[in-house]
Amino acid sequence: MKLRWSERSVNDLIAIQRYISQDNPQTAKKWIAKLRQRAKSTTETPLLGRIVPEFNQADIREVFQGHYRIVFSTK
Repeated sequence: MKLRWSERSVNDLIAIQRYISQDNPQTAKKWIAKLRQRAKSTTETPLLGRIVPEFNQADIREVFQGHYRIVFSTK
């Protein structure tokens, strides 16, 4: 499976980094790296994510990194 970021996801990452950077730029960089790594891990084991309750479709799943939810498609 190949990882592709939606435009919304990229914008969300930018917003998260800007928000955290207001208090601590180093922490912001670390969080973004963790989120990107967690998203990348879905390409190796996509079925470990749970089905997103709002969609209830087997190919739309989610994983979490801290309080952040990463929604992805296994298609």
